Amino acid sequence: MGPPEERSDADLIAAHVAGDHDAFGELFGRHRDRLWAVALRTMGNPEDAADGLQDGLIAAYRRAGSFRGEAAVTTWLHRVVVNACLDRLRAAKVRRAEALPDDLDEGTARGSTITSTPDDPADHALDAERRREVLDALATLPAEQRAALVLVDMEGYPVAEVADMLGVAVGTVKSRCSRGRARLAELLGVGDTPGDPDHPQQRNPPTSAPVRSTRPRGPPAD
Repeated sequence: MGPPEERSDADLIAAHVAGDHDAFGELFGRHRDRLWAVALRTMGNPEDAADGLQDGLIAAYRRAGSFRGEAAVTTWLHRVVVNACLDRLRAAKVRRAEALPDDLDEGTARGSTITSTPDDPADHALDAERRREVLDALATLPAEQRAALVLVDMEGYPVAEVADMLGVAVGTVKSRCSRGRARLAELLGVGDTPGDPDHPQQRNPPTSAPVRSTRPRGPPAD
C-alpha cells in the first residue's frame, strides 16, 4: 500500500475549519519560507517581521472559515500576512530609512531581482554593495509601495495576483510599482525602465541592474 496522497492547500483549509488540529500547521509549514521572506522585506527587520507574520497567521487561523476559494490559498495567505504587516507599519507610522537585513534567503523568492553568485571575491563585494543600496532605498518607500514592489519585483508574482493579495485594483498596483521604481531610480542614480509591471524587462531584468525603475519624490500615492 503506497503512502497517502498529499492534501491540497484547499483540503488543509477545509480540514482545519472542520477541526483537524494538524492541518493549519501543515499548511503554514508548506508556505513558511515564502511568507517569511515577504514579511521580512516588507517590515525591514527580523523582529518586526516576526510580529507581522505572527499577526497574519493568527488572523488566517481565525478567519479560515471565511475562505471561499475565489483565489488560491497561497494568494489568500499572502494577503492576510501582507495586510498584517502593513497594519503594523501604519500603526507605527514607520517612514524611516531603515536598512533591510542581508540574511534574506534568496532561494525562497519566486522571482527575486537581487540574485547573483559571482565567483570573483571583488565581484561578490560589489554585488553585496549593490544589494545593500537597493534594500536600503527600498526601505524608504511608503509601506504600500514597498509591499507592491516586494511582491511584484522581488517575489515575482503577477500584477493581477498581487492586486488580489492587497485588495486593490490592478491599476493601483501598477501605479504603486511605477512610483516606487521611479523613487528607487532617483535614489540609486539609475536610468528609468518601462513603467508597466508586466513589461518583459520588468519581469526579468539583468542581474547587473538589480532594480527596474522607481518612484518620484512627493507624498505617498495609491
